[in-house]
Amino acid sequence: MKLKANIKTLKVRVKDKHKPVLERMAFEVNQVWNAANEITADYSYVPVPGAGYIRNNFTAYELQKLLKSIKLERGFIIHSTSVQEVIAAHHKARKQFKTDKLRWRVSGGPRRSLGWIPFKKGAAKWKKGQVYFAGHCFKVGDSYGLSQYVFRSGSFSQDARGRWYFNIVVEGAIEPSTATGQVGIDLGLKDTATGSNGLKLEAYRFYRNGEAQLAKAQRANKKKRVKAIHAQIKNRRLDALHKFTTLGVRENAFIVVGHVSSSRLAKTKAAMNILAAGHRRLAEGIPLL
Repeated sequence: MKLKANIKTLKVRVKDKHKPVLERMAFEVNQVWNAANEITADYSYVPVPGAGYIRNNFTAYELQKLLKSIKLERGFIIHSTSVQEVIAAHHKARKQFKTDKLRWRVSGGPRRSLGWIPFKKGAAKWKKGQVYFAGHCFKVGDSYGLSQYVFRSGSFSQDARGRWYFNIVVEGAIEPSTATGQVGIDLGLKDTATGSNGLKLEAYRFYRNGEAQLAKAQRANKKKRVKAIHAQIKNRRLDALHKFTTLGVRENAFIVVGHVSSSRLAKTKAAMNILAAGHRRLAEGIPLL
C-alpha cells in the first residue's frame, strides 16, 4: 500500500558566517512590509462621487500589483516569492487585527524587528549539502538529513540572540504506527500534564528557577546574558514538552487532551504559572507529532 505524504516543519541552525547576507535580506523584507503598510494606511479611504468616502479594503492581490516592480526598483536580492509572501502576511495581519495600519518593521535600533525572510515552494533547494536560496548558498546544521525531503514553503528567521534558523515545510513518507493504547490528558499547574495511564509531566518551574540568575544579569545590564538566559529557559521548556508528547504519541493511537483556555487564564493571578507551563504548546504538539 502506498503511504500518503507526511507534512512537517523542520528547523535547523544557519551558520553564523551567513549573517550579513541574511540581515540584508531581512532589511529588504522590512522595506516591502513598510511599503505595503504605507499604501493601506494612506489610501484606506477613497472619495466616491455622491457617496463621500468609502473604505478601500486592499486585498493581497491588489497590493502585489501595486508593488510589482519594488524588487527591481530597489535592487532587492530577495526572491520574488518572498515579496509575495510578505504582502500576504501583511494582508492576513490586517484582517486579524482589523486595522489598515500595522506596526512598522524596524531594521535597527533597540526596538528593531527580528529578522524574517519568508518564501514559497520552489524558492529554496538543497544542493551539495547546502540550502540554495536567491542566488546564495547557506550552510546549516543538518541534523535531519534534509536531502531526503521534498521542500515546500518556509522561511529564514532570527531569534533574540541574533542567531538565524532555516525553517522548511517538508514532505516525507508516513511511517505506520504500531501504537494501540488510548489516553486522556488533563492539564494543570501542580503537574503540567497528567495522563489517565499514569504518564505525567512535572511542573519544572523553569522560569522560577532561573529568576535569580536572570535578575542578577539584568542588574548588571548584561543584555546578551539576559537574552541567553531567556533562550535557555525556553529551550528547556520545549525539550520537556517534546519528550512528553513524543512518548505519548508512540504509545497511544488515540489521545484526548483536556480543554484549557490559556489566553483567559493568563489574565488571572496565576498568569505567570500558566504561561510558564506551556499548555498551548503542549496541546498543539500532540496532533503534530
